[in-house]
Amino acid sequence: MQWWNDLISWLGTSASRPTVFSAVVLFFAVLAAGLLAVWIANLAIKRLVAQRDREAKAAAIAALVDAATEASVWNSLTPQEQVLADRAVGQADIIVRLLPIRGSDVAANWAAHQLHELKRASATFGYQLDPAVVEFRDRLLEWQRHPGRTRRQFLNDLARWRTQRQEPEQAAVDQQDAWVAEQHQQRYQGSVTISDDATETANTAPTATVQSGDQLR
Repeated sequence: MQWWNDLISWLGTSASRPTVFSAVVLFFAVLAAGLLAVWIANLAIKRLVAQRDREAKAAAIAALVDAATEASVWNSLTPQEQVLADRAVGQADIIVRLLPIRGSDVAANWAAHQLHELKRASATFGYQLDPAVVEFRDRLLEWQRHPGRTRRQFLNDLARWRTQRQEPEQAAVDQQDAWVAEQHQQRYQGSVTISDDATETANTAPTATVQSGDQLR
């Protein structure tokens, strides 16, 4: 305890004041530097996370817009191309739903409905769906810039679509969609069968052989 008493006595003298002042200044300087470093690190991490979120959102929106372009000509795609397009849409839908943005699930539901409508319209209007694809793209870009405001618009659209679709009408639409899909499948199955028959005929066709005696004559 003697050293503690000596320390207390030394702190009470005038000679210790410069040393104590320097120690206090050094302590607060180190504390301020540590807090500043933590703040800068948190800011950098937040910016990195925000950048990755923007990149993920941009990639998902680009995939959905590309899917809308293919959906506008859905009836002219082969079954294999339709499967690949559906897989791309499914991946983009999952990415959108997992985004840490309020209303991302609402945007995914809205996009799924619009893509379904584009597929249905492609059987009737063919290639005349450019304005619908442009509107689809612009709405998603607006959601990227203003997610809160666009979320309310998406909710209004989904509510309006639910009220417009009655059960008898929905059943008729489903039957029409099934008939279009069946006709599309039969058309491509017929083309594949014809191609296979032509290939088999070419493989089994007799080939003319020339005898060595005929060549000499």
